[in-house]
Amino acid sequence: LIYPVIVLASGGDVDAINAVLKHYEGYIIKLSTRKLYDESGQVHYCIDETLRRRLETKLITKILAFEVA
Repeated sequence: LIYPVIVLASGGDVDAINAVLKHYEGYIIKLSTRKLYDESGQVHYCIDETLRRRLETKLITKILAFEVA
């Protein structure tokens, strides 16, 4: 991420916040991926959408609270 995007995002610019979310999208998906087993014991991976939304909300909260020097 470039510094001007961070400054705009911390100021509440929606497009900049979306750019930050897009930047961290892969990491958020990795953190919210869960391993599930079906009745035959096969492993399936799925994204816990509730956890993903919580992580995105937490990131947005931290972006808006970030103080640019």
